[in-house]
Amino acid sequence: MRFKAIYAAEFYDDLQENVNWYNEKQAGLGRRFYKAVKEQTRWIKKNPFTIAVRYDDVRCAKVKGFPYMVHFKVFQEIKTIKIIAVFGTPRDPAIWKERSNK
Repeated sequence: MRFKAIYAAEFYDDLQENVNWYNEKQAGLGRRFYKAVKEQTRWIKKNPFTIAVRYDDVRCAKVKGFPYMVHFKVFQEIKTIKIIAVFGTPRDPAIWKERSNK
């Protein structure tokens, strides 16, 4: 069953910041990162319950080929997922945890 996705505004900020960072490191790498995140969000919309809850009710899906995770919540009753962030795995979890409470 496919879920509808809504995106926190900060998710887009995270995505753009990381795409820019990767493009500075190597031409085209930011585009690869963007595609990997997009592919992962498609997977999440189709299979949200295959991804484990990591903290509270927040699930984290690994972005293939990059040290990042897409953080999201599932609202089963309205068949919606809220994508909160795309964070590098070494970042402090307190940063995204603040967002998950919004």
